[in-house]
Amino acid sequence: MAPSSVETTTITAPAEKKRPNDLSAYDFSKLEPYVHPPETKEDLPWSELVTLDLEDYGRPGGKERLAKQLEHAVHHVGFFYVKKFGLTQEQVDRQFTLAQHFFKLPASEKEKYECNYAAADYNGWRRPGRAQVANTNDNIEIYNIPKFTPDFAGKYDYPDLLKAHLPEIETFQRALHANVVLPLLRLFAIVLQLPDEEYLVKQHTYEKKSEDHFRYMLYYPRTEEEWKAAKYGATGGHTDLGTVTLLFRQPVAGLQILGEDGNWTWVSAQPGTITVNLADTISHLTGGWLKSSVHRVVAPPQDQRQYKRTGLLYFARPHNDTVLVPITDSPLLEKAGVRPGFDGTVTMEEWVRAKQTLQLNPEIAKKRWAERGDGKVEVLKGWHDQKYKE
Repeated sequence: MAPSSVETTTITAPAEKKRPNDLSAYDFSKLEPYVHPPETKEDLPWSELVTLDLEDYGRPGGKERLAKQLEHAVHHVGFFYVKKFGLTQEQVDRQFTLAQHFFKLPASEKEKYECNYAAADYNGWRRPGRAQVANTNDNIEIYNIPKFTPDFAGKYDYPDLLKAHLPEIETFQRALHANVVLPLLRLFAIVLQLPDEEYLVKQHTYEKKSEDHFRYMLYYPRTEEEWKAAKYGATGGHTDLGTVTLLFRQPVAGLQILGEDGNWTWVSAQPGTITVNLADTISHLTGGWLKSSVHRVVAPPQDQRQYKRTGLLYFARPHNDTVLVPITDSPLLEKAGVRPGFDGTVTMEEWVRAKQTLQLNPEIAKKRWAERGDGKVEVLKGWHDQKYKE
């Protein structure tokens, strides 16, 4: 059963257009399927996270039950799992296969689709090694795909591998938005006691311009010397900039959450789930009551160090013209006495540009972080990012 008969109506792929013959080489029957690495056997301090069964969403009283499950997680933790989200395991596996084959393309091919770093445009390919991590460069490669809406039509080109499967990628992306993001926004509205359950949904419609995107991500293995130079990833604590981030199950352990007790715990790979974390924008809209979770990706356990860590992610963000001020008609937020995080009016578009300018341009970031010298950097109008516990 889909999570809702309205929000999660089965999404069928757009009619496949006739493809040039040369794209037939990229049919899934000719692509080596992705195979997940084995899970770690090490005994790690795992995070205890709630799991939402989205099949319950459309049942009588289901939304209220799920919202009750979420109350503690969204206020104190910022992470949880969802399952039964209306996509088959085969659909998920095919996206992992596309990611695997994209990253195997030669750099001379991928650089045709490289991000415009100077313009803070993160859509396209981000080459590994651009950012400084402790005493070495990062080991992360990324490919971001924007929404399939008129605002982005024709703006970005794709390699033939992905051109052959764009209808399926669009179907996958739209399903995540309809089957996961929108139901979660309604649950957040219930938690916040908003009189309009659609309040947040109206700020996150798929068709209106926003910076949502789907991501293929790859963490390359490092030698022990390289991990030591990178402080084993300990310096990488951060929050995401959007509303929620959806992360598909990846058995190579590495993701950690910073708890309210000041300790880092590991996020385990739960079968059939998506890991969800709340991010900065939803925190801005609630004066910090909904928690933007601090997390990082560290060196995998020793029995997984030799594997590449492939990620599938979806980043949900409100419309570009959304003003990032706390919601005013929530009794819960009013009682909590929340206040704006910015000194002045900030739109989502301005927030994204400010954050991405720092994230995509290491030299600018280095200079800006050095200005204060206290482990903080002003991102925009009085809002600061900071260094987190190693």
